Amino acid sequence: MTIEVRVPTLGESVTEATVATWFKKPGDAVAVDEMLCELETDKVTVEVPSPSAGVMGEIVATEGETVGVDALLATIAAGEGASPAPTTAPTPAAAPAASGGSVDVMVPTLGESVTEATVSTWFKQVGDSVAQDEMLCELETDKVSVEVPAPASGVLAEIVAPEGATVDATAKLAVISGAAAGAAPAPAPAAAAAAAAASTGKDVANAPSAEKAMAEAGLSADQVTGTGRDGRIMKEDVAKAVATAAAPAPAAAAPVAQAPRAPVAAEDAGREERVRMTRLRQTIARRLKDAQNTAAILTTYNEVDMTEVMALRNQYKDQFEKKHGARLGFMSFFTKACCHALKEVPEVNAEIDGNDIVYKNFVHMGVAAGTPQGLVVPVIRDADSMSFAAIEKAIAEKGKRARDGKLSMAEMQGGTFTISNGGVYGSLMSSPILNPPQSGILGMHKIQDRPMVINGEIKIRPMMYLALSYDHRIVDGKGAVTFLVRVKEALEDPRRLLMDL
Repeated sequence: MTIEVRVPTLGESVTEATVATWFKKPGDAVAVDEMLCELETDKVTVEVPSPSAGVMGEIVATEGETVGVDALLATIAAGEGASPAPTTAPTPAAAPAASGGSVDVMVPTLGESVTEATVSTWFKQVGDSVAQDEMLCELETDKVSVEVPAPASGVLAEIVAPEGATVDATAKLAVISGAAAGAAPAPAPAAAAAAAAASTGKDVANAPSAEKAMAEAGLSADQVTGTGRDGRIMKEDVAKAVATAAAPAPAAAAPVAQAPRAPVAAEDAGREERVRMTRLRQTIARRLKDAQNTAAILTTYNEVDMTEVMALRNQYKDQFEKKHGARLGFMSFFTKACCHALKEVPEVNAEIDGNDIVYKNFVHMGVAAGTPQGLVVPVIRDADSMSFAAIEKAIAEKGKRARDGKLSMAEMQGGTFTISNGGVYGSLMSSPILNPPQSGILGMHKIQDRPMVINGEIKIRPMMYLALSYDHRIVDGKGAVTFLVRVKEALEDPRRLLMDL
């Protein structure tokens, strides 16, 4: 029997991909779910598993070729006794049951280092008819919400994991009965970061997703044992290395005693409402407290006259939007000013790793965004090399995805510095908390007219307080003050950004 290997679903608005690497060649024996090849899109790297055990047949789409969704990649000659497989590669999101015309709905891939999720909402009830790819339920992890589609058409026969249940990455969520024969589960894109090409000095190139994972984990290739062909390092190998390195941490961390709840009068208790914290809110609470317990956080303040930035924005905002299709806001000015200042004070863009200081020769800018679920920090990668238009587009796109709960884990990892704009909510002054392992975060605030003495005269100027919270273990007071002064100078005279002064 010949099994077809096709391009899986690539994600929202992604219609094509490039074949990056084939891990198998014609004639090679393959096992079920063994990785056959890796596809690259403009947003993610997608690994394509084998839908059946057998022998690798023809490779239709060679490395470097661009393919569309559901395009034929290769064929597999199914081995003797191998179970028939769907025409598209299945994923853990929905594994067909062995018999009885039923399909098990499984937890989809949750992302690197994420091992469990909470069932937040079921959109269907037992007995409801469902269509293939129709959304059945939504899961919450520490960072993102994951929608689970129906792997086949039929009737929702059983809900195994009800709302509020915590499930692991391999758990069964529900069962669909009466599935059409041969119905294929909807493939899910791999939750991996955009591949970043990097040279390792080896004869065999590592998987792009593994290179990205190593960069985010701070590992070098000699710290990871490759299990791929010819010693090639795969993403799973990096995950194992990270887990091994982090293993002692739970034993060393002593549990923090939970403060007892204050007594409540009976008449007041009847008017209370108890709501379980979401996983995202639990993670936010834990990380903020960890930051305070670990770093020596100190905040320094300054103020900036926004007259010149506001005048420049008002002068060019219409032309900017017409040409670039994006609104010109203040965030691009602040991002550019921070990138400029980080070059002069690199320790604010560094992090502590044990007894080492790791200096970053790039800026991955975290931009804090408020969502209905809580505060998240999507990362704008290589912001120091981006134009004003590219920054505005990236911030708008990430912000919308954050509010819709569509951000992936990878999109919130790897930041080197963060900007938080409390001014949009009316905050006049605050002390932001670090986003570990970063060493600095800039707090923006409300622009307010205030009387200022300019050349001996009192004038009304639009002023904003700036707050830089920093890790005093690595950043001295002089460096923190210098950073804020450089940001202030760049914003009060934006021409300095063009001249790199």
